[in-house]
Amino acid sequence: MDQPTPHPGPSGSEAQPVVCAGCGAKAPGEIPPTWTCSVENGTRQYFCVDCARANLRAIEGRLDSSWW
Repeated sequence: MDQPTPHPGPSGSEAQPVVCAGCGAKAPGEIPPTWTCSVENGTRQYFCVDCARANLRAIEGRLDSSWW
């Protein structure tokens, strides 16, 4: 696809903190560039560095996080 992926922005006056879908860790401020983004069932999910490294093969195999 040639369309750029929109980055999540603050909704309203408060920005929602980004939370790891695997372990629940909160991102400090903005989403770190080392976190992984996955779209599962139309929902954008973020994974911290530790969760992404632990499940790298499943992520590259495009398995939903419910499988790992």
